[in-house]
Amino acid sequence: MKTNPVLAPIGLALLSLPAMAQNMVNPADKMQDPNKKPQEAPVVVETQRVSDLREEDRIGSYRQPEWTSHRRFAETRIYVRPEGTAEFELWIVPETPNGGGPTETKTQYEFEFGLPYRFQLDFYLVSHQDGNEGTMSFDEQKFEVRHALADWDEIWGNPTLYFEWAAINEAPDHVETKLLLGGEVASSWHWGTNFVWEQETGGARESGYEITAGLSKTLVDQRFSVGAEVKAAWIDEAGSRGHYDNEVLLGPSFQFRPTPNSHFDLAPLFGCTDDSPDTKVTILFGWEF
Repeated sequence: MKTNPVLAPIGLALLSLPAMAQNMVNPADKMQDPNKKPQEAPVVVETQRVSDLREEDRIGSYRQPEWTSHRRFAETRIYVRPEGTAEFELWIVPETPNGGGPTETKTQYEFEFGLPYRFQLDFYLVSHQDGNEGTMSFDEQKFEVRHALADWDEIWGNPTLYFEWAAINEAPDHVETKLLLGGEVASSWHWGTNFVWEQETGGARESGYEITAGLSKTLVDQRFSVGAEVKAAWIDEAGSRGHYDNEVLLGPSFQFRPTPNSHFDLAPLFGCTDDSPDTKVTILFGWEF
């Protein structure tokens, strides 16, 4: 069969069309950046609030409630500060002894720092004044470190270890250790308990054993809370071990937060035994950074 000389070139062109189509490049494709990564589907992250209160939202690397980022009780500590945060606190604590006598006023300046790995470091400068006597100069310096054993809510009570060294002018130094516990009973209800051992390093070598506890109820989220605190202490000396002075203090506590990073605390406690002071009032202002 003879091939038509006119149709032969047309047939060859038709057969080559698929290959040509594969090798064709869209001019718009040449203008694209060859290093540009293909677009990925957007990632949607969902979070679940623990309660209706913003102060109970989890914050920081330890997933702790926001309310634990500042002090809630005057006598009881809880957990540690969030990593990378700091706070300054000014304390004024007038204490009236049992049976009368001049009121001793303690003024304390505290600097707190939240460190990695659930550590916290604190420094204190303290002055004391009996009645109207004295210059209110610094006569005590304290150093404190604490460590939480786990992230929040991984262990019941969020146990935290506490160690403090106090250097006092013209008096023996003091060593204090604590086990801090605290948490949330229910939404808006917060609690704390401390077990304390304090030892004087010289002189009469006074020893103190304490239990403190506090319970707080939030009335206005991140603004105002009320509660109650109790402190019980048993104190003896080297020459009379086992013969304790027994102090028990009990009273209400209040906290007002005018801004998210500041708080005022008031805790007037009243003595319940003959060995207790008549009153111990803590007035506290804190500013968080």
